[in-house]
Amino acid sequence: MTLEQFWNARGTAFFRNPMDARIRVRYGVGWFGNSRQEQTLDGREYKRLIVGKAGVTRARMQVKVTKPSDITYEVHGGDVAVDFPKRRF
Repeated sequence: MTLEQFWNARGTAFFRNPMDARIRVRYGVGWFGNSRQEQTLDGREYKRLIVGKAGVTRARMQVKVTKPSDITYEVHGGDVAVDFPKRRF
């Protein structure tokens, strides 16, 4: 499921729950796309996805869950250096 879309833009997002959810950044469209930064959430540590220069094309932050779940995340637009979420969740 796509949570955020970027077109000619940059951004950073933080995730922590639900446990065992898989997150990634998908660049491009269809067969011409590729996935990067694939990670699995553990429910304890924050995981970060960054859309950088490659966001000049289409980029999407996506999540895959094994069962219906609430997903809480924090996203920051632009090219800012954010190392940790501004609020805990």
